[in-house]
Amino acid sequence: MLYQAYQSQCDLLAPWQEAARGFAQAWRFLGSREPTSLRRLAAAAEVFSQLRLTHERPPFSLGRIGPDAWAVEEEVMDRTPFATLLRFRKPGAPEGQPRMLVAAPLSGHFATLLRDTIRTLLQDHEVWVTDWHNARQVRLSEGVFGFDEYVQHLIRFLGVMGPGSHVMAVCQPCVPVLAAVALMAEDDHPAQPRTMTLMAGPVDTRINPTEVNKLAISKPMEWFEKNLICRVPLRYPGGMRRVYPGFLQLTAFMSMNPDRHTQAFQGLYEALVAGETDKAETTRTFYEEYFAVNDLPAEFYLETVERVFQTWDLARGVMKVAGRSVNTAAIRRTALFTVEGERDDICALGQTVAAHDLCSSLRAHLKTHHIQTGVGHYGVFSGRRWQQQIYPRVRELVHQHDDA
Repeated sequence: MLYQAYQSQCDLLAPWQEAARGFAQAWRFLGSREPTSLRRLAAAAEVFSQLRLTHERPPFSLGRIGPDAWAVEEEVMDRTPFATLLRFRKPGAPEGQPRMLVAAPLSGHFATLLRDTIRTLLQDHEVWVTDWHNARQVRLSEGVFGFDEYVQHLIRFLGVMGPGSHVMAVCQPCVPVLAAVALMAEDDHPAQPRTMTLMAGPVDTRINPTEVNKLAISKPMEWFEKNLICRVPLRYPGGMRRVYPGFLQLTAFMSMNPDRHTQAFQGLYEALVAGETDKAETTRTFYEEYFAVNDLPAEFYLETVERVFQTWDLARGVMKVAGRSVNTAAIRRTALFTVEGERDDICALGQTVAAHDLCSSLRAHLKTHHIQTGVGHYGVFSGRRWQQQIYPRVRELVHQHDDA
């Protein structure tokens, strides 16, 4: 019923928001010649039109990359009902650049949220990404997708990429990436990655728990399943599939910093009235991406809450994937780099570096940790400090081990 109520509200508001968008676009065409009162009305219409969610992945729109302005082309290298392995080709770029798989979070947004991460990596790497599909578009007949299936997708995708690749996990995928690499190491898989970069991920949330972590253990699993899991409306291809709706996750994210989002839209309104188009476009672009939500398969969401945040299976050494025990001590050849943000209020200091103790067979020179001062969660993988201070360390690690 919750999903149906949400969809009904969206349907009700859609024509009004579309009309407001059209009015705002007409005003932008006329420009500042119009009276101030009309500019204020158009600015209000623009803000109203922006306050809507979409459920389709935005384009990556990576533009041109590097000093030679290489054009970026997207190439599908593998596809399942739940994900696409996407490769970003750069015709004309030097051959043999290190291959990097970016494991994108499956946590309510699309992989395009990592646009800045990918664009930066593309300067010196051949980048591949796990492009997770919206669960409400996946038919029931395609089966379930849980935590184990996420890990198995990673192993499959690294296999497609072949020997000598590298992997980077951003936030939530840090645990499944560790599990995947451990299973590949135990099997002596030829495509086990040469390096593994874990960025601001919940490897052990018993350490320095945040409000997000406390919430996850404050309720029994029955509460999460009863209150947060919905069935997709029949009008969509995935009708009747059980999901954790992306709009619920977005609501949870925004409730953590409501003042910041209120100020952002107030700033958008003021910038539009003042004719500060560049400033307004920055805010508009961010929220067009932020409001593109991705429904999660219910199995994956519930199993992640339980196994990562409530029972800490990997951190306690009891995780199993498809019946197999995950032995992180099996990792011996994959160099490990962990990154944490000083002001991260989602994955606090200590939670990601815990991977070093789990990878107990790795020699000291294959382990590196970096704490980035002055950044919160998103600053670890986007923005100026990611580009100027964190990325150079990632590049150095990858290039050091690329020919190992």
